[in-house]
Amino acid sequence: MNLNLNPPFEIRPADIMAQLPTQFFATLVGNVSRLTAQGHDVINLGQGNPDQPTPAHIVARLKEAADNPQYHKYSPFSGYSFLKEAIAKRYKEDYQVDLDPETEVAILFGGKTGLVELPQILLNPGELCLVPDPGYPDYWSGVALARAEMKFMPLVESNDYLPDYSAISDRDKERARLMFLNYPNNPTSADAPLSFYEETVAFAAQHGIVVASDFAYGAIGFDGHRPVSFLQAEGAKDVGIEFYTLSKTYNMAGWRVGFALGNARIISLINQLQDHMYVSLFGGIQSAAAEALTGPQDCVRDLVSVYQSRRDAFHDALKGIGWNAAKPTGSFFSWLPVPKGFTSVSFANLLLEEAHVVMAPGVGFGAHGEGYVRAGLLSSEERLQEAAARIGKLGVF
Repeated sequence: MNLNLNPPFEIRPADIMAQLPTQFFATLVGNVSRLTAQGHDVINLGQGNPDQPTPAHIVARLKEAADNPQYHKYSPFSGYSFLKEAIAKRYKEDYQVDLDPETEVAILFGGKTGLVELPQILLNPGELCLVPDPGYPDYWSGVALARAEMKFMPLVESNDYLPDYSAISDRDKERARLMFLNYPNNPTSADAPLSFYEETVAFAAQHGIVVASDFAYGAIGFDGHRPVSFLQAEGAKDVGIEFYTLSKTYNMAGWRVGFALGNARIISLINQLQDHMYVSLFGGIQSAAAEALTGPQDCVRDLVSVYQSRRDAFHDALKGIGWNAAKPTGSFFSWLPVPKGFTSVSFANLLLEEAHVVMAPGVGFGAHGEGYVRAGLLSSEERLQEAAARIGKLGVF
C-alpha cells in the first residue's frame, strides 16, 4: 500500500548520531574491498584482526557445550560463575593479582563493549575524560555517547609513549573523572613499567579520577618480557578497573568474550547497565572461554613466538629498504615513521594505491599520531617481507 504522504515521512536520527566519530576502521575495510574488487593482490596490514585460528581444544569445547541443553536457555544475567572464576585464576597465575570472581569480575561482549559502556556509566554530560593521543578511537565513541568532553594526553617517543601527568593543567586535573590507558599500546606498541602504574594510582587518587586500563594485548610481550598489568600496582583496585579480552590472547576475536576487572563498585555498575541491555553470552561460548583460560597455555606461548618471528622478519626487511624503526616490545603492531615530505595520510595512500599495501595512518588515532603509520603483524612472514619489498620499489627511502 502506497500512502502518498505529503510531506514524505521522515526518519530523524537523534542529535547524538551526528556527534559520533567516524568509524576509522570501516574506512580502511572499504579501501581494501575496492582494490580487491579491481583484482589487485592487497596485503592488508591496516587492521588488528588476528589471522590465526582459535586453538583446537577451545573449539572442541564449544562443539561439546553446544549439545548441552543447559546452555540453550538464557544464561545468568551476569554470566556463569565458572567463567568469572576462570579469569580470576588466570590473573592469579599470570600477574599474582587476587580477584573476587563475583564482585570484581564482569563479563563483557568483547572488550570494546566495556570500553564504550564505561563513560556512559561514570560521566555526566559535560564532564571530562582524559584519553591517550594517539589512542584507540573507540574511547572517543564512549565519551561521545555520554555527551562528555575529552582532553587528550600526548604520547610522544621522547617520553616512551607514556602520558606526562605534570603537563595536564590544574583545571583539567580537577575536572577529569575518568582516564583511559592502554599498554601494550595500540597503536605505538609501547609498554608500561610497574613504576608508571604506581605513579598513575597516586595521581588518580589525588584528583579523584577513575583509571580504565585497556589490557587487550596483555599476553603479547617479546624477548621474554611479560607486560605488566595495571592491577599489579598497589591500590589499583581502589581507583580503577582493567579490561581484558580473549580476542588477542587466544585468537578469539569473533567469539566476543571480554572482562572488566577490579573495583567492585564499578563492576557492579557495569553489571547494572548490562542487565538492561543483554542476557549474557551464550553458555556454550562461556564454557569454551573457561577452557581457554584454565586449559593448556602452550597455545599462547606459541602465538607470541609467531608474532616475534614475524616482527623480526618484517623489521629486517624494512631495514633492508632503508626504513628504520624501533622494533615493538609488545602487541602485534609496528609503529613506523613516515618518510620526509609525507603526512601519515598521504603516505598511507601512496602505499595503498601504488604498492597495494594497507597501513593505518597514524593521525587516525589522534593528532599526535601524525608522522607515523601502523602496521599489523597479522600476515605470514613471507607476506610481510613481500610488503616491504613492494614499498622498497617506490623509492621513497
